[in-house]
Amino acid sequence: MASFRHATTITLAAGICLSPGSLLAQDDAGANLAQANNPLAAFNTLNFQNQYNGSLTGLDDTTSNSFFLRGALPVSAFGGDWLVRATLPVNKIPVPGESVTGIGDFNVFAAYLIDTGNPTLSFGIGPQITAPTAAEDETGSGKWSAGLANVLFNFKNPNFQWGYLLTWQASFAGDEDRADVNNAAFQPLVIAQLGKGWYARSTAIWTYDFETDNYNVPLGLGLGKVIKTDRAIVNVFVEPQYSVASSGDGLPEWGVFAGVNFQFPK
Repeated sequence: MASFRHATTITLAAGICLSPGSLLAQDDAGANLAQANNPLAAFNTLNFQNQYNGSLTGLDDTTSNSFFLRGALPVSAFGGDWLVRATLPVNKIPVPGESVTGIGDFNVFAAYLIDTGNPTLSFGIGPQITAPTAAEDETGSGKWSAGLANVLFNFKNPNFQWGYLLTWQASFAGDEDRADVNNAAFQPLVIAQLGKGWYARSTAIWTYDFETDNYNVPLGLGLGKVIKTDRAIVNVFVEPQYSVASSGDGLPEWGVFAGVNFQFPK
């Protein structure tokens, strides 16, 4: 029977990776929409997001799911501007004959916002750390891990935006009986404005596990809608995804990423 270790690892990789926020500028409507998915815009955010995987490689009739509670807060510290973001997942992981659901590992990163000299190009880089807060062995790694997060987002064109989110982390402490963590995730961000707040998106997360050499490369194509209310900017989206290349068992063959993001202008 195929091992279920890889299903847990890849689900957590998606959970710790930055997922695009929906943060709006405060001036004209065109600039607002152009920044609608800028993960580095300086607004308080609260996101409810879900990654459903309908099929896993090497496993029969198996699915997994991760619900992400995410928040971001811009801060000034050490003489510069930072964006601090925290994620707490609730994971449903398959085990032989059943599934296990529970809180996953808590992740936080702080991206230092570098002045690029271009007001329509955002760039941030900084440390991240993951704590072994999982309620069950299957829903977390059992390890303390640390690494880096790097984000770039270009919103010069009001009709088309692009960028990426890149993370890497490796374990340095924790349960000695659990497998070591050393993985990377790369998330291309492609956003096309369709008018009246609607946009098309492609943001699937590519993963690589340096411990096992397993990898997964999904592609996504989804639809979102940005809505402005009196108290917040609301962004609702759904994005079906399909893997075009993978190696290893327990990796998503297809899935759906969906969510609702709230942005609170200062």
